[in-house]
Amino acid sequence: MTTDASTSPAARPSSLPVKPRIFSGIQPTGRPHLGNDLGAIRNYVALAERYEAIYCVVDYHALTHVHDPEMLRHQTLEMAAALIALGLDPKRCTLFVQSDRPEVTELCWLFNTVTPVGWLQRTPTYKEKRQNQPEDVNHGLLTYPVLQAADIVIYKASLVPVGRDQAAHLELSREIVRAFNARYGVTFPEPQPVYTDAPVVLGTDGVKKMSKSIGNTIEVLAEPDVIRKQVMSMVTDTQRILRSDPGRPQVCNVCRLHRHFGDDYEQIWEGERTARTGCVDTKKLLVERIIAHYAGARETYKELMADPARLRAILDEGAERIRPIAEATMAEVRERMGLR
Repeated sequence: MTTDASTSPAARPSSLPVKPRIFSGIQPTGRPHLGNDLGAIRNYVALAERYEAIYCVVDYHALTHVHDPEMLRHQTLEMAAALIALGLDPKRCTLFVQSDRPEVTELCWLFNTVTPVGWLQRTPTYKEKRQNQPEDVNHGLLTYPVLQAADIVIYKASLVPVGRDQAAHLELSREIVRAFNARYGVTFPEPQPVYTDAPVVLGTDGVKKMSKSIGNTIEVLAEPDVIRKQVMSMVTDTQRILRSDPGRPQVCNVCRLHRHFGDDYEQIWEGERTARTGCVDTKKLLVERIIAHYAGARETYKELMADPARLRAILDEGAERIRPIAEATMAEVRERMGLR
């Protein structure tokens, strides 16, 4: 009989409640920007209340494009500190660094043996990454989805938070799990999506999705002067030329962001429509609200980054908490595959 670590008392971390298990990995890109928080991190915090949540800073994945060791170490700690500062409570979820549980690389290799190359070559993300870094098309870019599948199911997680537009990305993980289960017997649950409310947050250019690679971000954990400069540079309603011209808040990125920082955004929008307020007024108000909203997170982030030993201890504790699950899974997999 297959042992499911998601229900096995011996494998379940004793400090976590008995809930459905959810997993998500986060790239170590340094400090998150506003789009990261609104589009993902707020959902992570909410999901940790409803599920047994495992969140992982995926430094193995980052090696496909980050080749500076010190940069990778620093950005990994930055991301972990930021996640905690923005609301993830390590006592209510498991937060760890991917490479601190290296069992996942063994499972990735074993999954490679059941994954046809054609599946990987057809993925849109592989094609996109080849275009983005044509001088560094390493093998990790091709097998990236295999490691993703291993990340999820080594902890016998059955749920993965995704936006509805990202559900197709999860399907390849499901296909890999089905291929393994068909060959060696039912071992892993097929991960199912948990759809999250993930708004598309446009950058300061008002055109493209907020992204560090484009440089159109609002760095919510930066100093207030940096936030102020970034927000005041935002493109607003391009058809509103004069202060007396009526605005179109439904297409103005500044007005749209106000929806996340107060219940009075409809009044703000009305002020724009009637030209009672100008774009500069609306920007200034947004600046102050963003600075105030993230003030506590900013201080917590600074404290954590100033005490890397404390931060490392939190991450080590998370990795140790899920060690029994990873070890139990790999013992089962080796047995099923005929390995010693």
